[in-house]
Amino acid sequence: MKHLLGIEQLSASEIESLVEKAIELKANRGKQIEHPLAGETWAMIFTKSSTRTRVSFEVGLNEFGARPLFLNSKDVQLGRGEPIKDTARVLGRMVHGAIIRTFDQQDVVDFAEFGKIPTINALTDEEHPCQILADLMTIREKLGGWEGKKISFFGDGDCNMGRSWAWAAKHLGFELCIAAPQAFQPAEEFMTRLGSAPVTITDDVKVAAENCDVLYTDTWVSMGKEEEAGARLIELAPFQINSEVLGMANQNAIVQHCLPAYRDNEITEEVLEERQDEIFQQAENRLHAQKAILMALAKAR
Repeated sequence: MKHLLGIEQLSASEIESLVEKAIELKANRGKQIEHPLAGETWAMIFTKSSTRTRVSFEVGLNEFGARPLFLNSKDVQLGRGEPIKDTARVLGRMVHGAIIRTFDQQDVVDFAEFGKIPTINALTDEEHPCQILADLMTIREKLGGWEGKKISFFGDGDCNMGRSWAWAAKHLGFELCIAAPQAFQPAEEFMTRLGSAPVTITDDVKVAAENCDVLYTDTWVSMGKEEEAGARLIELAPFQINSEVLGMANQNAIVQHCLPAYRDNEITEEVLEERQDEIFQQAENRLHAQKAILMALAKAR
């Protein structure tokens, strides 16, 4: 694995290896003597704001001996129209790796091609692979694994998280159900590209919740969609994770939210607080999953 561009490009064995390494790194945090990125500088190019992604990567880089160099769109010439391939050619001669959080998936792909340094997709509008790896790690910890499990995603199914979960289901073989109104279901073009996969699309919340092991949601108004907020909140309201929906799921089902959470929109205050341990364990696991990614890329060079 030379880059992490998306879950789509990973194999099942690569996903499983990253999750197992993340669990190992979590268990040994504070005891490790290995610094696989000692003396390196990694650029963190963020055109989208972040809490968990930025902090987890900066902490992980520091713990591995590297120096994070944080750059937002105002810090580099990308904000004034420089092509991503030129920025990549420059930074590729100066830093040892790049972590990119932006809108367009093609920017991450182009950076990897022209920068010729390890490149990590820290979120685009197409995929959020770092989050999925942390989520799978949490499911392994809480439920013993995803094998034979049903994971249901509620809300905007045509977002980066819905697509990333679909690729994970295709590679790993667990059952994924996406519950969304028709206007928010994965696009036909995406489903064609996904091909044969154990993914069900429904507009019936009950179908998604029944026999479910993991109830998953994300904010209904992603960055860049703020002008649509009012209409989105109305149309997605029936797909909220609340006590009634939770009651339809399996008895030992867990609740996951990739955060930030907007209480009483996609998830009720009651359910979030009742399941906060599961949700914030998921958030903590971003650190360990991202350290596993960094280590894998270091070893691949």
